[in-house]
Amino acid sequence: MLGTFLQGARYVHTGARLLNRPGVRPYVLVPLCISALLFTGGLWWLWDWLSHLMHWLLPAWLSWLQYLIWPVVALAALMILYFGFSLLANLIGAPFNGWLAGAVARHLGGGPAAATRLGNLPAEILKGFLTELRKLGYILLLTIPFLLLLFVPVVGAVLWFFFTAWLLAYNYVDYPMSLHGLDFAAQRRWLSENRWLCLGFGAGTLLLSLLPLINFIAMPAAVAGATAMYLDRSGSALTKPRS
Repeated sequence: MLGTFLQGARYVHTGARLLNRPGVRPYVLVPLCISALLFTGGLWWLWDWLSHLMHWLLPAWLSWLQYLIWPVVALAALMILYFGFSLLANLIGAPFNGWLAGAVARHLGGGPAAATRLGNLPAEILKGFLTELRKLGYILLLTIPFLLLLFVPVVGAVLWFFFTAWLLAYNYVDYPMSLHGLDFAAQRRWLSENRWLCLGFGAGTLLLSLLPLINFIAMPAAVAGATAMYLDRSGSALTKPRS
């Protein structure tokens, strides 16, 4: 179980290395720019909003308290920012992430040979957007009970971590599975059959996403890593994605 979990986490590193492969690099730029712009803009907005909030909440004679409150408020706000902007980044980047998954699959010998054509862009954007909305509905449905569990000390935080890891795995493995024609029910079944592998992958993606600056590559690395993981586990790849 632990070995499978760690193997899943290693696929995030595999995905980051795949981003520089010939035939994959051209598809990395747009998801990378989307991540960088959204998270940079989000951090700037967060800093400005928290500064105004502290000044509004605390009178001048209690301004020294902001140094005690800032770490707690900033941590909570960062988590909200991460989830909010991750969802937004995936909504915007859905078609481009699908193309990246296709490029990685072709590089590994387990994807369709045809390249994506720019003429299909409007249809691909609409399809990707609708897919992300479906995933968003699934995520929101599961989020409510886990938010309530956050009020349980320690246990709630641990469960929230694994819940987030599971959602990240589902979000990114969807791209290669959709390429191979798996519908929503088949995707969930595959995730359940590879539960600890997916949890490890999701945990690795979450940790990468929380690292400053490095988190800019989290989305494309997760797409590439999820594609390698799915192809390797399903036996669709002609080459093993561990080099």
